[in-house]
Amino acid sequence: MHVIDSHTGGEPTRVILDGGPDLGSGALSERARLLASEHRDFYQSVSLEPRGQVAMVCALMVPPTDPTCVTGVIYFDAEAVLGMCGHGTIGLVVTLAHMGRIKPGIHRIETPVGIVTVDLIDANTVTVTNIESRRTHTGVTVEIEGLGAVTGDVAYGGNLFFLVDPSPVPVHSSNIRALTDATIAVRDAVQAQGIDVDHVIFYGPSDDAAAHSRNFVLCPDNAYDRSPCGTGCSARLACLAAEGRLDAGQEIMQESVIGSTYRLSYTPGPNGGVIPSITGRAYVMAESTLLFDPNDPFRNGIRL
Repeated sequence: MHVIDSHTGGEPTRVILDGGPDLGSGALSERARLLASEHRDFYQSVSLEPRGQVAMVCALMVPPTDPTCVTGVIYFDAEAVLGMCGHGTIGLVVTLAHMGRIKPGIHRIETPVGIVTVDLIDANTVTVTNIESRRTHTGVTVEIEGLGAVTGDVAYGGNLFFLVDPSPVPVHSSNIRALTDATIAVRDAVQAQGIDVDHVIFYGPSDDAAAHSRNFVLCPDNAYDRSPCGTGCSARLACLAAEGRLDAGQEIMQESVIGSTYRLSYTPGPNGGVIPSITGRAYVMAESTLLFDPNDPFRNGIRL
């Protein structure tokens, strides 16, 4: 299996060029469903250790159904097949440029949740125009042992997020363990209320005066996002717009818990949400061929 690894703001993306399962030629949403329901061994084998790494997100390239798209893609981590992935899209576009398949300019990519538009600005810089994003719940409160009442909003940006501002735990790299434990507890409590979320984001102030805030993002596999999270930023823009805290076209900078940044803005969406714009940088790190020895006891990944 030929793969190319990159990182976007510190968050890894593994683009799978060949060797994936046959998912047919139907809608990408159906192919994503088949991957999730019938090929868990495959997607965990390339994302889990020893082949993968903590926080690895993979991008399986597939033929698009729309001929105007340069590729179709299905994203997944070790725990789940994802509807969309912002950092992964930036990494995919930089990888396609590295391969010589696209040049700077505007391109279209088909995902399970719809077609996104990307602008390859230079070899490392990409702007993603995401699908329409929206806030779905306001002021949801859960009780967390040791933290007390935690209140946040639910919003969709290609994945479903519970967003908490201000964070009950200082958003700083020295607090990653405490932030992880707290966001897992919050996600469990929100889901226990029957609200469907797969990510949790805590927001706090940044030390950089140019940044709007610093975030900590918990992903479905319980790893934290090293980048500011593109779909999470889309959900954040939907909430800021709904609250009247950010005007259309106004640009802000979102910082991650490790200090990497995205530039964000939005335009009004046709269905009452927002159309997010996310600009970030990615760097190709490796090209490799993954081997799957049938005698390897960990060929499908280390599962504890």
